Amino acid sequence: GKKFVAMAGRFHYNGGYTSEQTTFPIRVLKFLGIDTLLVSNAAGGVNPSFKVGELMIITDHISQLAPNPLIGKNYKELGPRFPDMSEPYKKYLIKKMKTIAAEKNINVREGVYVAVTGPTFETRAEYKMILTLGGDAVGMSTVQEVITAVHMWLPVLAISVITDVGIREDENVITHEEVLQAAKEAEPNFKALICELIAQL
Repeated sequence: GKKFVAMAGRFHYNGGYTSEQTTFPIRVLKFLGIDTLLVSNAAGGVNPSFKVGELMIITDHISQLAPNPLIGKNYKELGPRFPDMSEPYKKYLIKKMKTIAAEKNINVREGVYVAVTGPTFETRAEYKMILTLGGDAVGMSTVQEVITAVHMWLPVLAISVITDVGIREDENVITHEEVLQAAKEAEPNFKALICELIAQL
């Protein structure tokens, strides 16, 4: 009973796109008439308590990613020169998602997402640095899109699928294939939460 627009994938800065190009679809969606942006990503778990396959509601972020997409001339018809980032992920959407998860008996985490450029996975020292900075998960996307959404007064909810665990004592390595497999296994719970959230918006 709701109208929505779904994007298949995204543009990544590490794919050779500029910050403006990676975030252009967000501006298109805004002009198509959306009033809420729901974002998802695959992320590496940094919080030692996280497990592969869990879902994390992003409560805040730290950008170690690419240039800020708002660098350069500001067009006031799109948004303000200096947008406030004190609440990039709306608390009322987070509360609603947590309620839905509890009703469906789906375990969800909350945490801070740290964005890096990639395309390499992090070194062990980098994982420790991210944990020290206050990060719970790390990935290669999302933050630039969220900055652009906030610039255009779009409320945002974002969820990470924890597809690998970075803080580890053994000598295992992370492969892209296992990231994709973990994301696939988390899909039913993710789909259930997002569909119900859309129904309630």
